[in-house]
Amino acid sequence: MIEVVTEGILTRMIQADPALEDYAAVIFDEFHERSLQADLGLALVRESQQVLRDDLRLLVMSATLDTTPLAKLLQDAPVLTSKGRSFPVAVTYHPAGRNARFPDSIVAAIREALTEETGSLLVFLPGVGEIRRVAGLLASQVPDGTRITPLYGNLSGADQDRAIAPALPGERKIVLATAIAETSITIDGIRVVIDSGQQRRASFDANSGMTRLVTGRLSKAAAEQRKGRAGRTQPGVCYRLWSQADQFSLADYSAPEITTADLAPLVLELAQWGARDPNDLNWIDPPPAAHWQQAVSLLQWLDLLDHRGAITGHGAEARNLGCHPRLAHMVLLGRIMGWPVLAAELAALLEERDLLGRNAGSDMSLRVQLLRGEHRDGRVDAALLKRVQTSARRLLPDRARDVRPAFSAADLGRLLACAYPDRIAHKRPGQAPRYQLSNGRGASLRDHDPLAREEWLVAAELDGQAREAQMYLAAPLDPATLETDLAHHISTVNEAVWDNRKGTVVARSQQRLGKLVLKESLLPQPSPDQMQQGLVDAVRRRGLDSLPWTKTARQWCARVELLRHQDPDQWPEVHEQALMDRLHDWLMPFLAGLTTFTQIAQLNLLQILESQLDHDQKNRLAREAPASLTIPSGQSVMLDYTAESNPVVAAKLQAFFGWTDTPTIANGRLRLALHLLSPAGRPLAVTSDLASFWQQAYPAVRKEMRGRYPKHPWPEDPETARPSTATKKRQF
Repeated sequence: MIEVVTEGILTRMIQADPALEDYAAVIFDEFHERSLQADLGLALVRESQQVLRDDLRLLVMSATLDTTPLAKLLQDAPVLTSKGRSFPVAVTYHPAGRNARFPDSIVAAIREALTEETGSLLVFLPGVGEIRRVAGLLASQVPDGTRITPLYGNLSGADQDRAIAPALPGERKIVLATAIAETSITIDGIRVVIDSGQQRRASFDANSGMTRLVTGRLSKAAAEQRKGRAGRTQPGVCYRLWSQADQFSLADYSAPEITTADLAPLVLELAQWGARDPNDLNWIDPPPAAHWQQAVSLLQWLDLLDHRGAITGHGAEARNLGCHPRLAHMVLLGRIMGWPVLAAELAALLEERDLLGRNAGSDMSLRVQLLRGEHRDGRVDAALLKRVQTSARRLLPDRARDVRPAFSAADLGRLLACAYPDRIAHKRPGQAPRYQLSNGRGASLRDHDPLAREEWLVAAELDGQAREAQMYLAAPLDPATLETDLAHHISTVNEAVWDNRKGTVVARSQQRLGKLVLKESLLPQPSPDQMQQGLVDAVRRRGLDSLPWTKTARQWCARVELLRHQDPDQWPEVHEQALMDRLHDWLMPFLAGLTTFTQIAQLNLLQILESQLDHDQKNRLAREAPASLTIPSGQSVMLDYTAESNPVVAAKLQAFFGWTDTPTIANGRLRLALHLLSPAGRPLAVTSDLASFWQQAYPAVRKEMRGRYPKHPWPEDPETARPSTATKKRQF
């Protein structure tokens, strides 16, 4: 028996039967796609093979695959290569003009191919938006008998069949496709491929906990896959819309999904397997540490993992639902809260593409009404709607399958807050619909969005932009329900902060959900410790420039930073950002007893900064990065360590007579930059090679300057002349 399953089903099978007792071999096909589930499935099968089934055979197949790391993972497994039966494909490069618009360059290439080549065309585009724009432009520019068909993942089955079917006799077809057409699909009659060179991939940001779609260049392997679509049934042609030089700069392979994805589902699966650390399994590419930790933190916040990273009973039940852990958590809580149907409907809606699209407003209640048939909209894809309805029924307990209780918008928000406690949004002051999320990030709605008047929202879908994300799906929220539903996530913090309006430190108590303040009350007079904290907060708000800096203090920081760059492990960071980040460590101890900001201006900042160094470091600083330097004239000249290049010593040129070697610091590792000045103090030359200056540049400087400054010495041999900053008359 041969059983064909997806990688996700394979994971379920091996979780239920780790030894895969009923199977003699596992075959991974199209492995070059490096999906998250494929990498997870391979890691689990490999562990089963090593621990339980040394007789289990494993075969990995792909058309374009980097076999070296894979063979290494499989203990130097043999690599078999078959060229298969494909037809030759001629490749030509057609880079777009510098100012050409993307859709226009695609249309121009299509028109050229229709004129110069025979057969149907397969055009690779990054996404659905580009497919629609190109299709709109093409509609009036193609000859009769040419049919335009889109092909992407969320099309109905019937529409996908139409795209894959061969063109009718006497007809040509233009298939506008996403990367879905790269592998596994043969479209009859295609002999021309037009490759835009772009692909759209999901990229997860561990800091924000959000995923966004990023459009970028494809890899050489992906370009090869696309080219091969033109040679499946006959010789073909591939138009690449980039230059041959650009081809050489492409990455060899696309980044595996495990390095760019939200890892919450993977971490939950591995917790069920018994692995709490990514190093417990063997990977081709290990999960990024930041993504892994973010997933663990989220799953612990949702009570799906305990504090040790082990799966909880609630987590095991959520995993069995087969949807994203956030949504599974919401479905289970919805059953407890009395909204099993609504929770299932929300989960099904959020697992699929938006029924109405991103231009229809963000209100989730409208989507639920569509799902229930309580609202009609001609834009809704009937096949997609049916798929969502089927998913919702699957998530329902048997007793609730025929019940559709009424709901309010606040009910939606309350449920969504269970799934997205980190995306609860509070409106910022002002007219624009801009919000702060509980994870600390910013988010906004379009001005015309009906939810823009709401003070509190839960954002279910955002575009993932780092600075301020756009909310696409959301629901209003009654903040009073947070105190019951998310009580164990709400913390009470007593702190002292600087009140700029009052010009003093105030103590306050705040109830917080993540970074959001739910309630705030003032406390009595701040204690001495709180006063110190408040003054530090004042400095943080006002910036480092509000401290009593002197020129010597700034030079001190530059001196320490110079030595830190030479020996990173032996010196503290004292650049501006580091000092701001560590205000509590180096500044707060010196604020004891102070009560007003004006008192800070009386502090000896240099002395405070120096407290970060021990006795040996202070001696090294004086020795290796001295504040001043004695030059041949006998002057002690302050060095400038804030210059962009090497530290600078500036003095009149005559003061350096007699020096042949450029002075150094940092144990001879760094030359000083000498700024040689005229008798009037104006720059004549800058050099870090004094001997070369005397020999090569000085004669020209002497010729020009001796007439302008005849009272000052300009000897022919400066290397043996007596240094002086005085006139010739005053020297005698």
